[in-house]
Amino acid sequence: MEGIADMGGTEGWGPTHPPRADEAVFPEPWQGRAFALTRASIQLAGLNVDAFRHAIERLDPTAYLADGYFGRWLNAAELVLAESGILAPTAIQARARNLRGEQVEEPPVPEPTKPGYAPTAKGSLRTIDAGPAFAEGERVRAKNMSPTGHTRLPGYVRGHTGVVALIQPASVLPDTNAHFQGENPEYVYSVRFDSHELWGADAEPFALTIEMFESYLERTA
Repeated sequence: MEGIADMGGTEGWGPTHPPRADEAVFPEPWQGRAFALTRASIQLAGLNVDAFRHAIERLDPTAYLADGYFGRWLNAAELVLAESGILAPTAIQARARNLRGEQVEEPPVPEPTKPGYAPTAKGSLRTIDAGPAFAEGERVRAKNMSPTGHTRLPGYVRGHTGVVALIQPASVLPDTNAHFQGENPEYVYSVRFDSHELWGADAEPFALTIEMFESYLERTA
């Protein structure tokens, strides 16, 4: 899915700063609560991690940038609770107004519409009968596609060529799992891209390795 969440490799955001060695896991108390509330919300809504990631990438771009990492988690938790019928769409806003002393009527609790999702095994790794389509050392191209739903294929690598550095075990495909259309496990490949291939001759010289699902890749001519 193309949107504000696909920021990797884009320009204009300034330098990145690695975390300090002594940085707290949750620098502010509300962030720890947000983490716990989000985990509980995902479980209540009957979602998987890919469906939750899809919720994050569907957030309003302004809120996505302004509310920070755990703010995005809270916004996405509200979205999945509303979409699954655990809460009415306006329930949180009404409760917040009442906590501020306003007298507003809160909407009734809707009928839940949780997906009938049951993973076939723990975690995301799966065993498949077919062998990998690509070999280590093989040159491959990331498909130049624009999915309308969830995908883990970064926009900035689409249409670019790299080399398979390592073949990883098969894993649940996020593109279908996020929409409860089946796990459809595929091999995952660590593909190494040259910086000049991705960003042109003026880029700093380095290699970037990205994990990519098999259906994201095609052979070069």
